[in-house]
Amino acid sequence: MPTDVAVLVQQVAAGDEHAWGQLVERYLPLVCGLIRRHRLHGADADDVSQTVWLRLVEHIGRLREPEALPGWLASTTRNECLRVISQSRRSMPVDPVEHSDFAGAEDPDHIAGLTSAEERQALREALSELPEQRRALLLMLLTDPPATYAEITERLGIPTGSIGPTRARALEQLRGTKAMRALFPPVEPMGVRP
Repeated sequence: MPTDVAVLVQQVAAGDEHAWGQLVERYLPLVCGLIRRHRLHGADADDVSQTVWLRLVEHIGRLREPEALPGWLASTTRNECLRVISQSRRSMPVDPVEHSDFAGAEDPDHIAGLTSAEERQALREALSELPEQRRALLLMLLTDPPATYAEITERLGIPTGSIGPTRARALEQLRGTKAMRALFPPVEPMGVRP
């Protein structure tokens, strides 16, 4: 007999891993279906799914109406899908290792700056400043098509649930490298004199 959703939520909130497995098994089709409806796939779909389940872990103890969990999961999944779609419209994936002319780009001034030899070299140097595993992760995510989370886990040994946070830390570390700071020095706020 299937366990009631409210009971599962209480058990998961209490740390029951078996209940967590039942909850994920029961509602993963809902989450995946909504992701497919938003036409996300690959790394974007994996990111949305990972974020939805992470949000559930963060909020499971604070759900006021555990019976409404399917609706909560649906809303969270839709919101996350829309965030990823919006974010992907504002960014253009770039392989920092390859020389590319970025044909068909929408912002020629921005692309012209990115393709300068000086900036490409600075990016290569910045990548070389990263630890090997973080550099390898960023490069795998920049392939076309990007490596799946399963491939990354298999090749680099990073647990699937840690790929997104590790990527965020790697990008932050990349921004702070000596090569990137030299190329893009910090801008002082207007009206402030040294």
